Amino acid sequence: MMRALRTDEGSLMDARRIAEEYARHGYVVFEDVFAPETLAPLRATAERIVGDFDAEANRSVFSTQHEDRDRDRYFIESGQRVHCFLEEYALDASGTLNRDKARAINKIGHALHDLEPDFSAFCRAPFFADALAAIDYPAPALMQTMYIFKQPEIGGEVRWHQDGSYLIADGPGVVGFWIALEDSDRSNGCLWMQPGGHTSPLREIFEVRGDSDTGTLRSLDDTPWPSKDTGVPLEVRAGSVVMFADHMPHYSSQNTSARSRHALTLHVCSSEANWSPLNWLQRPDLPEFRLDRIADRRVPDERGPDERVPD
Repeated sequence: MMRALRTDEGSLMDARRIAEEYARHGYVVFEDVFAPETLAPLRATAERIVGDFDAEANRSVFSTQHEDRDRDRYFIESGQRVHCFLEEYALDASGTLNRDKARAINKIGHALHDLEPDFSAFCRAPFFADALAAIDYPAPALMQTMYIFKQPEIGGEVRWHQDGSYLIADGPGVVGFWIALEDSDRSNGCLWMQPGGHTSPLREIFEVRGDSDTGTLRSLDDTPWPSKDTGVPLEVRAGSVVMFADHMPHYSSQNTSARSRHALTLHVCSSEANWSPLNWLQRPDLPEFRLDRIADRRVPDERGPDERVPD
């Protein structure tokens, strides 16, 4: 793994090095960005959401092992809501939970930053705006947030994939942030990346047409996926952050250990990019959630280049 860049209370120290690593490898690892007390409210909020979740009324499972055929209306509507999704192996053959609800959730998504104050506050941490500024990313807007549990013993494998397949945009593409809320290593299903893999073509695309409740995963390119021989495990401590490009192939194995591996994922798209109408994620009823520094926001209209966008 490349040498991780250090931070000091969430303020990036060397923008030039960040830009170089991101351009060369397609991802950057930042160690020890957030303190435990900063992460604690996120975990507490997630615990409350799970406690309120009616697992009897909602049996939506999230898995990447079936060509995304399990996407349904509940999933599509989560783009503007906060929904819980179950682990595939948390249900028996009859569809009944085989464990306590708190140990059965795969993830919460996808509008936590819009609808939950603790997540909204966290996502506005200067770290994210500074990291995006370091790679000269224009007009960043936060599109989705996911709280991922990677439950002990059953936390599902996430196959090799590229986020650009599921979040379709032109221009600079989508940037992902993966925040470790717990220590992450190979034993509990850490993230894997392929250094330099962001230069490879997009291999597939997931599209939802019209008012369909389901989408279609379509093949675009037959470039082979990486393997563990060509990938790199990102073993990091809680509070560390990985920033990565949308063409970067990444993967995590099933968690067969007795430890969970909680993480938060953010996906950012430029407001200057064209967000595809075929994306499953659409946000017509939610305001734009900008992540750039307020002083950097300008509206290029007839009123002049120095007009600021109100927060």
